[in-house]
Amino acid sequence: MARKPAKTNPARTNPAKSKAGPALTHIGASGEARMVDVSDKPATERLAVAEGRVIMTRATLDLIVSGNAKKGDVLGTARIAGILAAKRTSELIPLCHPLALSKVTVDIEPDVTLPGCLVRASVKVTGPTGVEMEALTAVSVACLTIYDMIKAVERGVRIEDIHLVEKLGGKSGHYRA
Repeated sequence: MARKPAKTNPARTNPAKSKAGPALTHIGASGEARMVDVSDKPATERLAVAEGRVIMTRATLDLIVSGNAKKGDVLGTARIAGILAAKRTSELIPLCHPLALSKVTVDIEPDVTLPGCLVRASVKVTGPTGVEMEALTAVSVACLTIYDMIKAVERGVRIEDIHLVEKLGGKSGHYRA
């Protein structure tokens, strides 16, 4: 007796193509991870903005703002760590392209209503691919640095709501959360 061929799910046999939505660009036809070829894409100006929050007690925030943390300047150190992280994103995220960034800013605002710090990164490049991952990495590492510098005082610090706020440039155009 002949066996009937099993039904195949197109998304399973070719994960890059799915009925649910657009193809995943970092997945090849056989399902393997791959770096996207951007050699044919024009170099355009691109900008990405991301943000996140570090939530802590008011006493810990006061320690940061007063500059009396034992490890030193918490906000200045976190700002530099975020900038460095943006520049090294391709070393941390396996399929990201190395980019010659033209501008990285990391702003950290203490906020007594959280209480905690709002961390915001803006990354700019002129190139064939966007800088969303660089902005998100900058925010993530800046938040982690704040945590590292105050963990001896407060273990219950939370890092929350890291997300892309805005993206400009490229084929997909302008995005705002």
